[in-house]
Amino acid sequence: MRIAVVGLGGVGGYIAANLAKTSHEVVGFARGEHLKKIQKEGITIIEDDNSGEINSWHMTLKAQELKDAEGYFDIVLFCVKSYDLKSSYEAISSHVDEETIVLSLANGVEHGDELRVLSECKVLDACVYILSHVQEAGVIRKKGKVFALVFGGMQDESKILKAVCDAASLRAKVEEDSKTAIWKKYIFISAFATATAFYDNTIGFVYEHHYDEVKTLLQEIAEVAHAKGVNIYDEVEKSLEIAKNLPYDSSTSMHLDFQNTRRDELKTLSGYIVKEAKREFVEVPLMQKMYGELLKRHKE
Repeated sequence: MRIAVVGLGGVGGYIAANLAKTSHEVVGFARGEHLKKIQKEGITIIEDDNSGEINSWHMTLKAQELKDAEGYFDIVLFCVKSYDLKSSYEAISSHVDEETIVLSLANGVEHGDELRVLSECKVLDACVYILSHVQEAGVIRKKGKVFALVFGGMQDESKILKAVCDAASLRAKVEEDSKTAIWKKYIFISAFATATAFYDNTIGFVYEHHYDEVKTLLQEIAEVAHAKGVNIYDEVEKSLEIAKNLPYDSSTSMHLDFQNTRRDELKTLSGYIVKEAKREFVEVPLMQKMYGELLKRHKE
């Protein structure tokens, strides 16, 4: 099969490098110096192994700009930020058809629905658990041992993708209730992206110094999910436990975007909760306060 990985940042770069170990043809799409480095020298992955040691490995990867895409793709993984999903799909739309399996791994809970509006492809709902970022051009740094690709929504297509992930030794799980599964990921990233960006510090720092506020954010998000028919109250304590066990200096992509004055996902990760809370008549005073302050530093 031909597999497209659109976006070779912390998520896409790590996944594409692992998929490239298989017999499938993998094409990654990126831009700028990161793309040039990958085209010239391949992609380097630096990650923490099971013993806590830092392991580095290298993989040759076919990579190009999205505008130069060619041929047909059986599977397309969109690993771009939420604000780039629509334009990325449109750029590759002439290289897919109604049999292509597509999924978005962007942060958020509505991207599967967005793709179904845009596309007649076979859309899976999906999310990924990973802490990784571009350390420098051509280099992906994955922190901690956490990795899980979770997807569902179409049984046969999920089996196909699961087999691809298994071949690449990428931990993957098919979920019958994919909507709840995505909310379980979203509650963690929404709360900790908001808190790390607000306090301009790491997950470890906000867990240690602002525990009560983080727990309140998690509870507010769970209330919004409940109002929308999704029960994730158990995820409040689970999310706190995950944060406790992550490397202290781990952070979120939104925090890093704020630090580097890059375009961010504030509206997806914080604003969505404020907007849906208003629609569902749920009170979220802390999220509303932090979102309001972050809007002043927000880059469109």
